[in-house]
Amino acid sequence: MVAPPQIRIETFGRERQPVIVVDDFVPAFEAFRAQAQAATFRPMPGHYPGIRAPVARETVEGFLAPVGALIAETFGLSGPPDLIESFYSIVTTAPQRLTPIQRLPHFDGLEAGRIAIVHFLSETDPCGTAFYRHRATGFETITAARHRGYDAALHADVATHGLPEARYISGDTAMFERIGRVAARPNRALFYRGHLLHCADLPEGTEFSPDPRQGRLTVNTFLLGRA
Repeated sequence: MVAPPQIRIETFGRERQPVIVVDDFVPAFEAFRAQAQAATFRPMPGHYPGIRAPVARETVEGFLAPVGALIAETFGLSGPPDLIESFYSIVTTAPQRLTPIQRLPHFDGLEAGRIAIVHFLSETDPCGTAFYRHRATGFETITAARHRGYDAALHADVATHGLPEARYISGDTAMFERIGRVAARPNRALFYRGHLLHCADLPEGTEFSPDPRQGRLTVNTFLLGRA
């Protein structure tokens, strides 16, 4: 018997932005994971530190249909958001090979209606997703109104503290404070606004294998809705 999804909503930091956590997200999880493991992965443009393979639109839309109303209600949208893109993803870049921008928390876009989803597929994954506050500005989300000031403050940070060391951020630093973390778990999905400062939480000892049966395998999906 397939367990029904278990849903909770968490908030982090001063801005109290919601994060939807759904356990047992996909009914036929083992079949879906086998499909992901059989995909053809390759590097893609952008800053993602690994390899990806596209997920079929009809597959993603089928998974999202039961939670469309919840997404709209939680994030104050006029209706279920539209699917932009979805990828099977594996982190493969060793810490010493990271570019400076990959060593920092990031945001996916400036729109309040942009929603990111991380769906954890690995059987054993010590990682998770973490959320951050920029110390100098106090920002936890980066909007169009905040973007210029945030960018200037980051440059000032580098002038003061130097470039971040070549590793994945996992906890507090001189520039950023971690305000929350959700641990990985097989078939757990997280939904959050893409303009939240966030990053994969990859502690020491993380496996960077390109093999989808051994590496950190997730599905990363991006949606866009209207307020």
